[in-house]
Amino acid sequence: MPVGTLANVKTITPAQLKDTGAQMVLSNTYHLHLQPGEAIVAGGGGLHKFMGWNGPMLTDSGGFQVFSLSEMRKITEEGVTFRSPHDGQIINLTPEKSIEIQNILGADVIMAFDECPPYPATREEVETATARTYRWLERCIAAHQRTDQALFGIVQGGVYLDMRSSAASSLAAFDLPGYAIGGVSVGEPPELIHQIVEATAPLLPYHKPRYLMGVGTYQEMAIAIASGIDLFDCVIPTRWARHGTAMVQGERWNIKNAKFREDFTPLDETCPCYTCQNFSRAYLSHLVRCQEILAYTLLSIHNITELIRFTQKIRQSIINGTFATDFAIWLDTSNESKVLSAE
Repeated sequence: MPVGTLANVKTITPAQLKDTGAQMVLSNTYHLHLQPGEAIVAGGGGLHKFMGWNGPMLTDSGGFQVFSLSEMRKITEEGVTFRSPHDGQIINLTPEKSIEIQNILGADVIMAFDECPPYPATREEVETATARTYRWLERCIAAHQRTDQALFGIVQGGVYLDMRSSAASSLAAFDLPGYAIGGVSVGEPPELIHQIVEATAPLLPYHKPRYLMGVGTYQEMAIAIASGIDLFDCVIPTRWARHGTAMVQGERWNIKNAKFREDFTPLDETCPCYTCQNFSRAYLSHLVRCQEILAYTLLSIHNITELIRFTQKIRQSIINGTFATDFAIWLDTSNESKVLSAE
């Protein structure tokens, strides 16, 4: 799922996004609450109409963003109190408020409000956050008012696999429409992410969607899919595009490199995206060097298409029964040269 935090996927239009093969977009409750406010989105006909996207949408609960405001917020059993980074206003975000905002925004899938513990964190800190996430889920379920929105619960537990196992079992008992694994990609090394996902995903109902939050590199996705994960979101394709970086068949290219200045071939001759079908590496290098906005648009189109094609190929290989062989290079965690990080 490409990330459209503020009801837009940065630098590209909904029509361009559709052409990448994207089927679902993520927006963020916390950010949309601060600006423009859920009432304005509702006045514009709801999130789909407001941003001009007629496909499925998911809204995050705001829990991760609250986690990132560690210097500006206070967590209690009731919820989270923080200062708006826009105007300093004191804001109270509770499980009930998060669900109310998401009900108003109108996405197809909404996420329960959770407490995301940092990495590293003590076992006691993680136990507190995980238990509170469970209690907050109960409140989210009680507050949820719309039958046309699927509420997903979020498994926390940090790097403690026994806590992950217990949390997954507890959440599965609610029989929700879907489940997410949260609290990864918060600073822990890739091998710990793999361990968490491999231990947790199989414990969630096999017939329900399983969503790994905030992960979107090739190897991390391949390994997670092998464990049973179905959905991902990540800012990598558009963020890297804004830094002049292209994702090409598993490699990460800095388009400003001198070798691209007179290279008049497409980024990827096998890629069907608008960028690869119409422009050369030299042209893209020129745009990036000149800091032209079009560079970020064209690279975002390609990068999103690249990641979606990667997951489409995995899906087809699963159908064909050839996943383990076709994607062996990505499933081999010893092959560190193929691991792309968001740094």
